[in-house]
This record gives sequence, C-alpha cells and structure tokens, in this order.
Amino acid sequence: MAVVRAALDGADAGRLVRGALVSPDVERALRAADAVDVVAVGKAARPMLLAAVAAAKVPLRHVAGVSAQPLETLPAGARWHTAAHPVPDDRSVAAARAVLDIAAAANDRDLLLLLLSGGASALMALPADGISLQDKQRTSRRLLREGAEIHGLNAVRKHLSAIKGGQLAAAAGGSVLTLAVSDVVGDELCAIGSGPTVPDAATFAEALAELDRYGGRGHYPSAVVARLAGGAGGKIPETPKDGDPRLSRSDARVIGGSRTAIDGARAAAQSLGYVVHVIEEPVTGEARRAARGLMEATSRAVKARGGPLCVVAAGETTVRVVGTGRGGRNQECALAMARGLHAVGAAIVAASIGTDGIDGSTDAAGGIVDSTTLARAEAADIGPPERYLEDNNSYVFLDKLGDLIRTGPTNTNVGDLQVILVGRR
Repeated sequence: MAVVRAALDGADAGRLVRGALVSPDVERALRAADAVDVVAVGKAARPMLLAAVAAAKVPLRHVAGVSAQPLETLPAGARWHTAAHPVPDDRSVAAARAVLDIAAAANDRDLLLLLLSGGASALMALPADGISLQDKQRTSRRLLREGAEIHGLNAVRKHLSAIKGGQLAAAAGGSVLTLAVSDVVGDELCAIGSGPTVPDAATFAEALAELDRYGGRGHYPSAVVARLAGGAGGKIPETPKDGDPRLSRSDARVIGGSRTAIDGARAAAQSLGYVVHVIEEPVTGEARRAARGLMEATSRAVKARGGPLCVVAAGETTVRVVGTGRGGRNQECALAMARGLHAVGAAIVAASIGTDGIDGSTDAAGGIVDSTTLARAEAADIGPPERYLEDNNSYVFLDKLGDLIRTGPTNTNVGDLQVILVGRR
C-alpha cells in the first residue's frame, strides 16, 4: 500500500493547482484581468478550490465549488454546491445554472478560472431544450449499466446539455482559463468533465451511435432519441467545434493525470528496491478481460526482468452489470487478477484502485489480492470467485477476506491505477 499511497500523494490535486498558479503565463493572465472568478467542479473540487484561494496573488470576486461531498469550512465569501454523481439530480442542475450565471455576468476584461476534475459531467448538468432531467438520468443509468466507456458516455452527455462541450465558454462574457486534473485515458480536454470550455470533437451522429451500441434506441427516452437524431440530421446546431470564434478567448490545459500518479508510484517502488515496469498502454475495456491482460503483461515482465518487480498501469475499465451484487470496476479487476496470480510463478500482490477513493456505489476504493487469496477463500468456505464475478458481487468476496481497499477522500481523481508487486522467484 505504500506504493499506492505514494501514487495518490503524487497526484494530489491541490498540489497540482499550486504548481500551476505560479507558472508565469498563468500569473500574467490573472494579473491582467479586471476581476477574477474562481469555480472548481468535480470530485477534486475541494482541494483545488482551497489551493487556488490560498495561492492566488490577486483578489477574487466570485468563488464557488461543486462536488458530491459537502465542504464544511468555506473560504470567506465562497459558495459551495453539493450535487450528485454519477447520475445528475436537481442539485446538479442548480449548480450548473449558478456556474453559468457567473460566467455570463463577466465583462470582456474579466477572467473565469475554472478548476476542473473528473465527475464534473454529472455534478454540473443543464439539460438542453426539450430534454428533461429525468431523460438525462434514465439515459446515464442505462449507458452506465450497459458498460459504456467514458468517451461515448460523454458524447451523449454533451449533446443533451446546454453547458457541456464548449458551451460554458461560449456563454462566458470574459476570458476563461481552465486548469484540469484528468481522469480520462489520453488526457483529452474535450473528455474531462465533458469539456465545458473547449471545442467538442464529438458529434450528434456519434452520440446517437452510442445508443445503438448500448441497448438500442428503443431503450432510451423518446426525447433523447429525437434530439440526437435531429442533430445528426442537421436540424439542431452542433456543439462548438474547433475554430468557433466564441471559444477564441478560452484557454485550457491539463495540470495532472494518470502519469502523475504513475510517477509517484515509480519513485516509491524504486526507493523500496523494486525494478519498475510501467505498462504504457492504458488499461481499458471490460474489467475482467483487462485483468487477464495485466497478468499476462506481468508474467512477461517477470520473465524478462526477474524480481523484485513492480508493475504499474493506469486507465479506466468498464463493467457490464448483469448481476445483483455489489462492487465496482476496480474490485472486479482485482478479483479477476486473483485467478491469474498463479501463472506468474512468484510471490505476488496486486491492487486495483480508483484514485478518487470511490469504486462503484460502494465505500471501497478498490481491492488488493495476493498469492494466498484463493487458498484463504477456500479455507473460509467463501466459494469460488467466478460465482461472485458472474453476479457482479466482487465487494462481498473481497470484504469477507479483508481484501478491500478503503482510503476515504483522496484529494485527487486521475482514473484507475493498478500496482502489482512481484517478489523474487
């Protein structure tokens, strides 16, 4: 766990914001503005907002944050909005309106500093004309249950929204500077929080194709299908694209992501005497299949390098929910890895964790398994892991063995992380 903790510390969102605010171009932008508004949205909104308020060298006019967790001690004059994740609710709509009001009220010499992190898509939701919140909720739940990946999910979200996909920046009265902590594979700005201040690369046609891919149009609200089909047919204007003049005064940059966490894990593992092997290809796709790939990559690395070895990987997997159990993608990945540990042929510990401290709708961040997991399960008469995986019940299996990882809030959100430690043969 020391290596995992070092990864989380390395990706601490508050530290990343403090580092970004002292860069010369950011300092110039803040000093040049007549007034600066600061808004933080996402799972890491709390540490990002507090860091910005403490580190800013200019007066701040409006200060606001949006997250799923309350902030009990607010900076003077700040407003905090608690909203829902991963499916938006009425509070998400209220938060989106509040943020949009701040942006729209600015004049052309003002600056909106947007501190963005994963989770913002659900936390800040403003349905487009003709779409109800219930339509968005049903659509999000269905896509999540069907195992949609984040890029496709966000393509749909952006085309059902009045704030995502560059529309917040298009509505802003002044300049916009976005500092983003990335939780998405590839660190694409248009995917982080559904890209409210950057050009949208996705189209109505792509969003409509996601419905076809995950369940079919008949399983989604008629208003959603009608809007996406209308947009795909050219009857509804697209979201702002590259070159749109409304985005000419919007600048955005990624200040941290999975690579930041990997670097923290690498340094910690090396200090403990491990040779480190980083899997450069992002870990994506269905969690169980990804687990097999991780075990195969680890086995190859052990044969090539020997031990002690630390394998580090990052990305974001999916789970297609077909059972009635409890769990999350990292717990499923960990439990699936337990089945393949024997193939490595050495003492081994493998962990899969959501860096935000949340995995699925559970109180765990992920799971940790080792060479003894299956033997301990058999001795405790828990039953085979396959039975739990088929019912999407990885939480219960791991909990019975004490193999859940519970971190609480982590002050970051840079996607999922896998750390595998292999001893000497």
